[in-house]
Parts: sequence; structure tokens; C-alpha cells
Amino acid sequence: MAKQERAIRTRRAILEAAGAVFDEHGYTSTTIAMVLERAEVTKGALYFHFPSKESLAQAVLDEQVPFGSVPPQPCKLQEIVDMTFVVGQRLLGNALLRGSVRLAVDQETPSGIDHGEPFRQWAQRLNSLLEMARERGELLPTVRPRETVELLVGSFTGIQLMSRALSDRADLADRLSVMWAHMLPSIAVPGLLPRLDTRADRGARVLARLEERAAS
Repeated sequence: MAKQERAIRTRRAILEAAGAVFDEHGYTSTTIAMVLERAEVTKGALYFHFPSKESLAQAVLDEQVPFGSVPPQPCKLQEIVDMTFVVGQRLLGNALLRGSVRLAVDQETPSGIDHGEPFRQWAQRLNSLLEMARERGELLPTVRPRETVELLVGSFTGIQLMSRALSDRADLADRLSVMWAHMLPSIAVPGLLPRLDTRADRGARVLARLEERAAS
């Protein structure tokens, strides 16, 4: 059991180090030596978990979607809103998430790495929530969940890239608030709009509640 726990911690340390290095340098310029130095592990330990740079990058990509976990909400549209703000908030300081996001949009990531998988996972998860929102009467009758989800994922991706370029994501929460102010009136039934919280500090507040729950 102790060996298993140590292996889990080592794997996590490698992933977090790799995320940081991929975020800072991109896929092509990242080397295994950089990751080893950042993670402070041996080459043998790294290759035990990840036999190649490609497999390491894929593992970093696969970690992206769980960072969007938020507490369930009675209103599923609010839950979707919360996911975007929580990811935006975590992007400010989580190296693994930042590395995963960079790999997903890095045009130099080789074709052997499925950098489209996070987009498919996001779409599947959000589509499920949007279907639930429709069943609960939260959506306008003209909304097509799959098309709406793809627009949302694409919009979030572009907005966070722009925010990264202009302010190192310092203004990302404000930009997400603006995004939702424009998108929600074309998605939600009018009576629901005043109840949806899309203020820029939404992500920080949701994360604070998550941390409180974890501490208790």
C-alpha cells in the first residue's frame, strides 16, 4: 500500500511538472530532461509511468476535463456557467491545467497525440447537462444542445487564448462574464436570466466553497 501511494504521488508530481513545462515552452521545445528537473524524479521513475514524451503529453491532456468539476446545481445552466468560471479561475495558477490547455491548441503537437480529445470530452459533458436543462424547462425551444455546446467550447477556447495573450489571463473572468451576458439570452428562458449568476468572481466563490467542503 505504501509503495502504491508513493507511485501515485510520483506520477502526479511528474504530471504537474510536465504541465508547467509544456505551458511554458510548448510541445516541441519541451524535453524529458526539463520535466525531470522540474519534477525532481529519476529518469527511471518517469519512464515507469510514461514510456515516451508523447504518452506524457497525452496524459497531461487527459487531465483537463476533471478540473471543471463543480457542485451540482438545481439549475443546470448555472452548473454549466460555474464550470466555465471554475476552469477560468484554476487557469490562473494550476500548471497542469495550463499545460493541458496549451497542448490542446498547440499546432506543433504531433498527430500521434489526440489533442482533440479534451474538446470531445467537454462537449459530451456539457451536452449531457444541457439536455438535462432542456428537460427542466430552462432552455428556449429553439436551442439545439449539440450545436450550442460546440459554440460554447469554441468561444471559451478563443476567449482564454485572447486573455492569455493580452493579460496572462488576469482578465479572463471579466471576459467570461461578458461572454455569458451575450450568450445566455439566446439560450435560457427569459424568466431564468435574472437568477443566473455570471458575475466575474463566480469562479472564486465556487472554488472557495469547494475548499471549505474539502476541509470539513
